[in-house]
Amino acid sequence: MRRHHLSTAALAATLALAGPALAQQSPEAVAAAALRSAPVFDGHNDVPEQLRDRYRNVIGSFDFNDTTDVPESYGSTRMHTDLPRLRQGQVGAQFWSVYVSANLPPDEAAVTTLEQIDVMKRLIDRYPDHLEFVTTADEVEAAMRRGHIASLLGMEGGSSIAGSLAVLRQMHALGARYMTLTHSRTIPWADSATDVPQHDGLTDFGVQVVQEMARLGMLIDLSHVSEATMHDAMNATGAPVIFSHSGARAVNGHARNVPDSVLERLPQEGGLVMVVGLPDYLSEDLRQHGALRAAERARLETLWRGQPQAVAEALAAWDVANPAPQATVATMADHIDHIRNVAGIDHIGIGGDYDGMATGPVGMEDTAGYPALFVELARRGYTRQDLAKIANGNILRVMREAEAYAATQHGLAPIETPVD
Repeated sequence: MRRHHLSTAALAATLALAGPALAQQSPEAVAAAALRSAPVFDGHNDVPEQLRDRYRNVIGSFDFNDTTDVPESYGSTRMHTDLPRLRQGQVGAQFWSVYVSANLPPDEAAVTTLEQIDVMKRLIDRYPDHLEFVTTADEVEAAMRRGHIASLLGMEGGSSIAGSLAVLRQMHALGARYMTLTHSRTIPWADSATDVPQHDGLTDFGVQVVQEMARLGMLIDLSHVSEATMHDAMNATGAPVIFSHSGARAVNGHARNVPDSVLERLPQEGGLVMVVGLPDYLSEDLRQHGALRAAERARLETLWRGQPQAVAEALAAWDVANPAPQATVATMADHIDHIRNVAGIDHIGIGGDYDGMATGPVGMEDTAGYPALFVELARRGYTRQDLAKIANGNILRVMREAEAYAATQHGLAPIETPVD
């Protein structure tokens, strides 16, 4: 068969004609085109927690087509996530977080995690036209091609394995594809970002946990862990790491965010930061406001000991005089800008944390808001290719790298530890 090739001159002429049209594309058009080709693959959503808190995991009456009027939890009768809003938000794949409280005793934490895996699998099964349970990068892409929301499970907090590598392996067998090493509290083998450090990072057993996760192909999630734990985890294995829902500490100094010392390692170590939508982690002004409010509460409680009503009234007056700043879509984009500048475009993803917080930033209050973020990024000069990487290309690459690393470990036996 004879092939026809454009001459160099003809190709240049074609590109010259196309250039103005491409240059005139609006940010909205660039974002829409990117999300059509690469739907959002979100790293963290807490719907399973909502099912437990609001329904006690009895979901026969739960309608995932509309969660805007549901049983009250934490003062709200509205969730951030349902099928129409996921579709509106151009979400094509989702890590559902099977979170359990960091305060639970180890055995209870393991049982509760199993219950959360069960309830999320039951929910996925109830909506086969929309949700599809998957465990690999290839399965994610196949589900998205079928128009389904690829649904994966992520464990939030290493307390879920009750100090047992055997439990870790069984959680993986049930479909868990990442584990956040800690949550809000330091555990016997890893330091948390928001608790008193006890180990200067990982213990020897913590290193074994990371290595066994890598052998299995389970993503090592470093959201919630201390800076020392981050570095220890990257030192422990050649597999890539992720931050399923974190921001940049240089933009907002919260301990939950990723410091530049870690961002600078990502190009060499692999992995990515899936940028969170929780306002307290996004806006430094809001974080500072929270600290001032906590200090004011402590002052009032000292002044008005044993008089909670007086404290409440005075604090309410302080709130009126000192309105809280707001995090916006632009604030979230600022974190993405910083991560791009330090680590590069290949190390950014999205991890909203919806239904695990009171609200998302202004303009992205729920899962319908993702397109607004991509429009803002396009307005800042991100190309369609950049946006596609952020939306799902980077996390799919990391999953494949973790799967490939696990394939190199097939000759290694499971790490054995003695039982008590």
